[in-house]
Parts: sequence; structure tokens; C-alpha cells
Amino acid sequence: MTCVGVFFDCSNVVADVRRSSPDVALMDIDMPNVNGIEGVKLIKLNFPSVQVLMQTVFEDDDKIFASICAGASGYILKKSSPAQLLQAVEDVYRGDAAMTASIAKKVLTAFQKNVIIGSNHEEIGLTPREKEVLSYLVKGYSHKMAASACGLSIHTVNTHIKKIYEKLQVNSVAEAVVKALNQKLI
Repeated sequence: MTCVGVFFDCSNVVADVRRSSPDVALMDIDMPNVNGIEGVKLIKLNFPSVQVLMQTVFEDDDKIFASICAGASGYILKKSSPAQLLQAVEDVYRGDAAMTASIAKKVLTAFQKNVIIGSNHEEIGLTPREKEVLSYLVKGYSHKMAASACGLSIHTVNTHIKKIYEKLQVNSVAEAVVKALNQKLI
């Protein structure tokens, strides 16, 4: 393995990836200017063959699912050992998914919970605007980014998200995304 570049944030991620031409990008989430989730989206949009491995301290469901929905091939924690990190890089390079055990457990739990909840195919009754907001959440947009994309205030988007949670019977963006994908709501 060879490190072909190190970058402060994702402000110039397209040019940086074009110049360095990596097979795998190791990405943090919490960076100034342009965060890692947005960076994953930009990389996958412009360089679909580049595999992105998230390496972060965040274990919360929203960040995990936003990263995966944005196109990340793996998600490992910074507390992983050097050997685990190298194995994860090799795994995503080969096209496999790489996750630390605690992250894999969260993904499995969310998937299992939502498959059971979503298996009855009841009518959800989302409005067109709620479906639009939900579609941006599925794409990994933050509440603020969804508001901008929809031309709405952050307060209005938060109100729509609250209604989406009630209708889907979920408590987080991650659960809403999983249920939306499982039930093909968008």
C-alpha cells in the first residue's frame, strides 16, 4: 500500500482525487468546510470506482447510515487497531464491505427492526413534500442541506421530519432511511 495524498478537508476533493488517483480513500466525517459525508458523495459522483472507507469516532446511527447512503464502502472506528485498519482498506479495495463489529451490529439491528416494522406494507400517507424531504435524507443530506435543496427554512424541514418520524413510526434519520429503502417509499 502507498499513501498518495493527505488532505485537510474535502473543499477540493474532486481535484485532490483526480490529482492523486487513489484506489481507496480513507475519510473522516468531522472536518472543517466540507465534511466527510459530502466528500463521499462528491467522490462517488465523480469517481465511482474509488472505494471510500470512513474512519471516524462517530458511532451514532445517523452518521453511519448517512455515510453508507452517500456511498461509503466501509465504516470503521478510529479506535481500531492498525491491523484492523489495513484489513479494512484491503477489504474495500477488493470490493467487500468493511465494518467494525460494533458498527455491523448497529446496521444489522436497524435493518432487522425495520424489516419487521416494514413488512406489513400499510399505507404510510406521506405528502409529496414529506417524500421530497425524506429523499434528501436518504441521500445523506443534513437537515440544513435538505432545507436549502427544497427551498424551505430549517424550521419547516424539521416540522416535516417530525411528521415523517410519526408516520413511519421511527425515532431517527437512520431508522427513517432504512424504512424508506425497505418499503420503497421514495
